[in-house]
Amino acid sequence: MIDEHHTSFENVMIIDDNLIDLYIVARLITKSNFGSKVLQYTSAIEAINYLQENQNNTALLPNVIFVDIYMPGMSGFEFMAAYDKFPPALKKQCSVFIISSSIDKRDKAKAKRDENIIAMKEKPITKNFLSDLKNNYSFSSVS
Repeated sequence: MIDEHHTSFENVMIIDDNLIDLYIVARLITKSNFGSKVLQYTSAIEAINYLQENQNNTALLPNVIFVDIYMPGMSGFEFMAAYDKFPPALKKQCSVFIISSSIDKRDKAKAKRDENIIAMKEKPITKNFLSDLKNNYSFSSVS
């Protein structure tokens, strides 16, 4: 029998170099019906590659992206600089949230200036965090 639980979003992408956070958040997203499929990346570069490879297939694009700021190789803000080069159609499909365990005022100001970032939120991502996002932010495309 098919499970009829309605999820808020088809695809949710998490980019975080912390494997434990990645695992916990992925489970939370599916268990709380926030997303059906979770695309998990420990590397922002790999996430950019995924978006690039699938930019013309909206069914595979994430509706919501959670990106950590501080990561080796490519930071969350470097990810956003690369993300900004994508076509408007892709950016319209995805709602990006910057997440971080430390909320530095300079980081908050930088996130606020980036038109591609919906908001910057403090870790950890919890069930209440996800509920708050659904209730208080408007998303580009809700399933």
